[in-house]
Amino acid sequence: MYDMIVIGGGPAGMTAALYALRNGKTVLVLEKHGFGGQITHSPKVENYPGTIQMSGNEFADRFLEQILHQGADIELERAIAIKTEGDLKIVETEEGGVYEALTVVIATGVKHRMLGLEGENELVGEGISFCAVCDGDFYSGRTVCVAGGGNSALQEAILLAEKCKEVVILQDLPMLTGEQKLQQVLESRKNVRVMTNLKINKLLKNGDALAGVEVENRTTGQKREVACDGLFVAIGLIPENEPFRDLAKLNQYGYFDTDEQCLTETPGVYVAGDCRSKFVRQLTTAVADGATAALAACRYINERK
Repeated sequence: MYDMIVIGGGPAGMTAALYALRNGKTVLVLEKHGFGGQITHSPKVENYPGTIQMSGNEFADRFLEQILHQGADIELERAIAIKTEGDLKIVETEEGGVYEALTVVIATGVKHRMLGLEGENELVGEGISFCAVCDGDFYSGRTVCVAGGGNSALQEAILLAEKCKEVVILQDLPMLTGEQKLQQVLESRKNVRVMTNLKINKLLKNGDALAGVEVENRTTGQKREVACDGLFVAIGLIPENEPFRDLAKLNQYGYFDTDEQCLTETPGVYVAGDCRSKFVRQLTTAVADGATAALAACRYINERK
């Protein structure tokens, strides 16, 4: 039996493991798809305190090495259920594993909703991005497209307009759906162009690099090419919290509905990182959640030993 099981090997999950290990606790981390989470899509990370520059993969590799050095156990499995028996938490995995612990930190993160185009995955981090704060500087003085028309897409476009020569918003609906104030801000930017009622059909490449997109008018069927150096996809995030909804409340969007303390209504179960309801989803806020959840879990464990 472990003191803590961490579900998810992104920045929040690995931080929770690190803090628990440093407090003398035994920790198991369950991660199915690879350590690091969404940050591994960033070719350069330049906004993490104390580090001038690193790749997302480099960050993930260093972090994994660190928690292994501290004594973490790792299982490459996907957690699908948590059961409680008194103070005991029993985590079951898709692969048939059954693990016991006093506490569980759920740090399942989110997935970016993709466009579903051929070659899209290969271009992530090499022309396709999801975060203007993380990757916008790489496109200074260049032309980028933003896929989407909601608040997230408009906020991305506003940030990119400060750096890029031109920002082209590609919306599949006949109108933008983001807040009117955000639309007004964009209307005042001379380097922003809005194209609506368009479906993105194809990614265009020049060698291995993104060169643009082919779009199709949903009404007329007319196709055209839009040249760009980068494509920021902002069509939504997909949390994967449904298997644990009985232990931690979900909001209408599927995120864990908790405050900054990362507590749930189930004693001994905590949530951390992008999987919970929050206003800012950045690398720094993920690791902050992980530390908060782990320290709360350590207090819970100490009270029962």
